[in-house]
Amino acid sequence: MKTITIRVDDSVYQMISRAALGERRNISNFIEYATLQYLSSSQYVDNAEMAEIIADKELVQNLRRGLEEAKNGDYTIV
Repeated sequence: MKTITIRVDDSVYQMISRAALGERRNISNFIEYATLQYLSSSQYVDNAEMAEIIADKELVQNLRRGLEEAKNGDYTIV
């Protein structure tokens, strides 16, 4: 387990503190919980969204072409 230190404005701290209280969590636990919630909801697609992506044949073709170009070294991914 790692310890981190963050600086936030007083108004942000108050929002975090109230949210943690509402969730019956301590501030540290709430920040970890909120971060995981954000990352899992913004970095991943749900089944319905994935089905929509797969159904878009032009998008899938462009993604495959881009992957092949990246594998061939045509682009640098940063």
